[in-house]
Amino acid sequence: MNPRRPDLLAAGAATVTVVLWASAFVSIRSAGTEYSPGALALGRLLAGVLTLGAICVVRREGLPARAAWPGILISGILWFGFYMVALNWGEQQVDAGTAALVVNIGPILIALLGARILGDALPPRLLAGMAVSFAGAVAVGLSMSGEGRSSVLGVVLCLLAAVAYAGGVVAQKPALASASALQVTTYGCLVGAVVCLPFAGQLVHEAADAPVSATLNMVYLGVFPTALAFTTWAYALARTTAGRMGATTYAVPALVVLMSWLALGEVPGLLTLAGGVLCLAGVAVSRSRAAAAGPRPAKATESA
Repeated sequence: MNPRRPDLLAAGAATVTVVLWASAFVSIRSAGTEYSPGALALGRLLAGVLTLGAICVVRREGLPARAAWPGILISGILWFGFYMVALNWGEQQVDAGTAALVVNIGPILIALLGARILGDALPPRLLAGMAVSFAGAVAVGLSMSGEGRSSVLGVVLCLLAAVAYAGGVVAQKPALASASALQVTTYGCLVGAVVCLPFAGQLVHEAADAPVSATLNMVYLGVFPTALAFTTWAYALARTTAGRMGATTYAVPALVVLMSWLALGEVPGLLTLAGGVLCLAGVAVSRSRAAAAGPRPAKATESA
């Protein structure tokens, strides 16, 4: 077997994740006009649980090991549950530039928490790349804001979403040492759906009045950006550090610009394009490795 095959598979999984998370932008814009933040989060999670549950039945996946449950529960509550509601709500209260500024501190928090809690290294290239990507993400957000609007509530919600995202990722990482990516994602999604059950009444009421297109977009969010993308994320996370995976998500704003151009006809301006280039450049820097002083070792290096 090619010794680099596991690295390539992990890199491919990370790529699938960022592409699908970027694609969620268009669907959220459609579904978010018809569904309230909590109802949209619950509907998305229920679609994800049903998809993941069916896959688990086909693959005959059992329950995760006991050691994995603390991480699954914490990530399910913080990332799958609280984060999705807070982000949906927060982005209705602030303009895109403010949301980009606040929410995109998430990967930085992941790197810092990973170093503190998991003992991950913080190489200079990772920090430099994240700084470049963060600047690019803010540039993209500011350029796509339109008429600026913000509120203290919206800023707080976006900040809480970023903290919950970071905490969920760092909690998920140890769980992957004793459970598969599919198990961790399936039961984390289930925990998140349970957390969002108080919004069930809103979901039923709004689904009755929502157009089919909005509901289909909500289902899409559950099947692809949630069930598939969170599983490929977990697969890649199990094979690298939390900080490097967090830095990889800075490719999402650049892909959002491209997809908005293709799907919505929103032609990006120069600032938007420059921000997208910065995002991708920062990801490239953060995932690169310093050249070794001596001969390269035969052992394959970690990737993704």
